[in-house]
Amino acid sequence: MTENKIDALLALRREGRFLVGRDRIKLLEAVAEHGSITKAAKAVGFSYKTAWDAVNSINNLLPSPAFVTKAGGRSGGGAEVTAEGRRLIATFHRLEERLSRISSLIAEEGLEDQDDFLLWSVGLKISARNIFQTEVVQVKRWPVDVEVTLRVSPETYILSVVTNDAADELGLAPGRKALALIKSSFVGLAPADLAGAEPPPSGARNRFAGVVRRRIDAERNSEVLVDIGSGKTMSCVVPRQTAEDLSIAEGDKIVATFKPSDVILAVD
Repeated sequence: MTENKIDALLALRREGRFLVGRDRIKLLEAVAEHGSITKAAKAVGFSYKTAWDAVNSINNLLPSPAFVTKAGGRSGGGAEVTAEGRRLIATFHRLEERLSRISSLIAEEGLEDQDDFLLWSVGLKISARNIFQTEVVQVKRWPVDVEVTLRVSPETYILSVVTNDAADELGLAPGRKALALIKSSFVGLAPADLAGAEPPPSGARNRFAGVVRRRIDAERNSEVLVDIGSGKTMSCVVPRQTAEDLSIAEGDKIVATFKPSDVILAVD
């Protein structure tokens, strides 16, 4: 019997820039094992320059270095992974294990009506309630960022912005299947008359006109479930005062918005 599997690829970003993926974690682990950037690069199949660029990029984006060099010794010096680097490795593996569990459930059960079960079952709660199966239809490269247009349905598209490194690592190209994940707290709400307007100054270029299916209020926040058409729904968590100001009620027309940089992509 063939086992259904989805190998989800985790990529972490900091301030919009690619920080670390599976290959960079393997490189840091190799540095920790061999005590040498040269030996580590050879072990993971990186060129010497690529390995240095990778660890320097990680160091530049972390509060304290994940990797340091050591002078002296019989080989003229070496390298080691710091406590910060080891924490990064451990954190990455914990997140990857959670994502793997989500992927396994998706492979077994599919996505239909599964967001609550999948994400609550691994302790992520509402961190990424919105999960959509998509197909890449356009990849537009710029010097730093890449704009990726994803088709959710014939009528629904999502725009994501990732770095060039992330686009390369994920193999993003037209026809590529990808999961798009958006945290509920990243989704804003606006009056329905915004549907035909220009993108707002906030940069929330993803705009979906829909109908409110549910509103649940808590003391500080409100969760709003929006039907965006084609059998798709979007969960939005906004300040309760925002929901009150917009007088959001079941059956109302509304616009859900979010930034392209807030879309997380995963591929098989």
